[in-house]
Amino acid sequence: MLRQKKLFFLLLASTFFISVNWIVYVISVVTDRLVDSSLGYYINPLVTVVFGFLFLGERLRKLQMVAVVIAFIGVVYLTISQGSLPWISVTLAGTFAMYGLMRKIMGVGSIEGLTVEMTFTLPICIVLQWWLFSTESAEIIAGDWFITGGLLLGGFVTIVPLLLFASGAIRVKLSTMGILQYIAPSGQLLLATLIFHEQFGVTQGIVFGLIWVAVLLYSFDAWRNASVTVEPTIE
Repeated sequence: MLRQKKLFFLLLASTFFISVNWIVYVISVVTDRLVDSSLGYYINPLVTVVFGFLFLGERLRKLQMVAVVIAFIGVVYLTISQGSLPWISVTLAGTFAMYGLMRKIMGVGSIEGLTVEMTFTLPICIVLQWWLFSTESAEIIAGDWFITGGLLLGGFVTIVPLLLFASGAIRVKLSTMGILQYIAPSGQLLLATLIFHEQFGVTQGIVFGLIWVAVLLYSFDAWRNASVTVEPTIE
């Protein structure tokens, strides 16, 4: 893969976008801005659908377009309710949508591509760890076993979904992948409510309703279209 110049730069670009996405997401978590990250991942599928339309020539059927519009209304309503669109939300939405687009274009296997991406980031991570160790700021030494275990487990929890995402990006339409990605921000809001005890008010209820209506409409249309295209079996 690295011998192909175009593929090399596509992998370099995907490495950049996913790295920025990871860093900003971690910042949003440790600074107690989970709502901002959730909003970012609500916007991300819309950006993904737009990228599929602009760069890959993907088209949406009428019912699917209705689903996208409903989802868009939900995101706009949530944005207006919060007063402004924070930089964390915009960055998370844009970088992950670009990562999905890069993966779709290059068509590289999920394990192979992720291996190259992590190899690109390895030298930077080594330098960073060396600096943290030299300044005695490394959590793996200063923290207790719970923190160390959590950091190591965090790597596993991050890599496995990304492998599945990269594999799915090759197999399905970018617009379909965009709609399915509403599962992630919905899960984040549930965590914020049930685990971190953040308030779940009328605004969140309205947005959840709009988003899941959009998902159901899109899924129903995809199922109906698949049923029509399957030829009946004659015994």
